Amino acid sequence: MMGVIGNLAGKLNKNLSNIPGWRTDRKLVVIESDDWGSVRMPSLAACESMRKAGLDMDSEDFGRYNQNDTLATSEDLAALYEVLSKHVDSNGANPVITAVAIVANPDFDKIRENGFSSYAYEPFPVTLSRYGHEGVFDLWKEGLAKGLFVPQFHGREHLNVAAWMRALQSGEKEVRLAFDHSCWGYNNTHRHGLRYQAAFDLEFAEDLKVQAEVIRSGLALFEELFGYKATFFVPPNGPYNNSLDEAAAAAGVKYMSSPKIQLEVLGEGKTRRCFHYMGQKNKHGQYYITRNCVFEPNIGGKDWVDSCMNEIRIAFAWGKPAVISSHRVNYIGALNPGNRVNGLAQLDSLLRKIRSKWPEVEFITSSRLGELIEQR
Repeated sequence: MMGVIGNLAGKLNKNLSNIPGWRTDRKLVVIESDDWGSVRMPSLAACESMRKAGLDMDSEDFGRYNQNDTLATSEDLAALYEVLSKHVDSNGANPVITAVAIVANPDFDKIRENGFSSYAYEPFPVTLSRYGHEGVFDLWKEGLAKGLFVPQFHGREHLNVAAWMRALQSGEKEVRLAFDHSCWGYNNTHRHGLRYQAAFDLEFAEDLKVQAEVIRSGLALFEELFGYKATFFVPPNGPYNNSLDEAAAAAGVKYMSSPKIQLEVLGEGKTRRCFHYMGQKNKHGQYYITRNCVFEPNIGGKDWVDSCMNEIRIAFAWGKPAVISSHRVNYIGALNPGNRVNGLAQLDSLLRKIRSKWPEVEFITSSRLGELIEQR
């Protein structure tokens, strides 16, 4: 009985959350995929070594990432593009991944050489070369040129630089151990509940200056790498202080992603609740794009194609675009080839069913959706 009530409550919440905000009669589908560019797990050997040393690599949501998520290889991208190229929408366009990208990773060698006295980072193409992935960045550019894989901004690093450096400088054993494996993504238990993966979580309010600079330099590096300004920004892991919108807007970001119910971080463990909806405009003239569908096929125990199709149906019923959240980890096979095979097979099935159910569908990027909202 409780399960039935829970299911009904879930369906009601999904419908209610789609009511506010911008509407359209068009059947628009956006696929937002986070984390491209971040090194995450260097190797399975590193993961196992950290596990044996006592770090928690598996609990909560960490296991699926630490066992599967790493830099995309040529094989990963080629296989993804092959699936996307099989399908076309009502305009003859292929489905497109809005690749929400990290543009840099920590330079572990330089940080170690300077005795943890200061932070250093490297552009992610340098990280690709460091891991022997020559030619992969050319495939990024190929996907962009073909309209299959269009990068937007996720942050400079998928890392809370200020909090991580303080932990390194104080000699915290677990943080140093992970550092020695070129990693930070274990299940840490920071004193303020902060996860190092959450780049814009706020341990202290004074860290906002550092975070604003991370946004400014990250967006500048994004433009240097891709040849255009990022216009869409998805803060990693959610935690974020809205005062940072100003730095993003000044650097060209027009569209912001946020949870519909945001717990804005204020520092020192304090938060406040903010509500967002599709097409909401903030004081900097930026428009919010909120996600209303989830597709994470490397999480077992669920029919993700059926679940996502239902969420798309609800979105369309309320005149909303379907904005699908689907992380990179679902499509990566460097650590576990079967993970890529499974994820792409389910993506192929989802795209085929979308096209069959809604022949008038249009696949667009997040930035294009933002433009349509802006034109209302």
